[in-house]
Amino acid sequence: AYDATARRKSNNNEGYRLTNLGYDYLALKALAARDVINSVGNQIGVGKESDVYIVANENDEQMILKLHRLGRTCFRQLKNKRDYLKHRQSFSWLYLARLAAMKEFAFMKTLYEHKFPVPKPIDCNRHCVVMQLIDGYPLCSIKDIDEPGKIYDELMSIIIRLASYGLIHSDFNEFNLMVSDSGLITMIDFPQMVSTSHLNAEYYFDRDVQCIRDFFRRRFEFETDVYPKFADIKRLHSLDNDVRASGFSKELERQFEEVRFN
Repeated sequence: AYDATARRKSNNNEGYRLTNLGYDYLALKALAARDVINSVGNQIGVGKESDVYIVANENDEQMILKLHRLGRTCFRQLKNKRDYLKHRQSFSWLYLARLAAMKEFAFMKTLYEHKFPVPKPIDCNRHCVVMQLIDGYPLCSIKDIDEPGKIYDELMSIIIRLASYGLIHSDFNEFNLMVSDSGLITMIDFPQMVSTSHLNAEYYFDRDVQCIRDFFRRRFEFETDVYPKFADIKRLHSLDNDVRASGFSKELERQFEEVRFN
């Protein structure tokens, strides 16, 4: 059996803290009560900061359930962040996982409404995000494609369009891109996303571009000198403001970045 709480003792005081399993239970119970989830199937992914499962509703329609797990980084990063959190009494790993889920859902919802190639957002509770199941494969698992230049151009177009709407993915790589049999691209995983007005926006933009260039050179032996530059981007919209209006406020973003970028 697994416990939803764990005993904690500090300064001669005993108490209990909520475990990851307990937090999972509370989120799943809430999603089930809202008739979003009726059953949980196989785990299909384990990432640095998330677990991913197949779930279904009462109509047996399959979806994706993503549970955010902050802290799955290298030992040094984990220790540094834990040391940092010791001085931030209002923060906890569960709270930060909730912020990650809130941020991902807010960005996904806004991007979906503006016709970006992202999964349809379905619901969010605590650290859990429910979204559309995408028919495709992670780009990292694809060994060969007929027209690498075409896929490359489409990916660069997505980066450019995102920036013109005021956003940078900041983790735009082969692990966070899905490609269908027909060549349709879907972008996933948004907790790292930042505004083009971010202090380090150009760095994150250039890193996204370089990740794609490096991958296509290694995997498909495709290389070109044609790639977007941050200075050439013309901002046409402000989706970063739309995201804040949807509930993920500037203060929540500040709290999240204090840990993610420290």
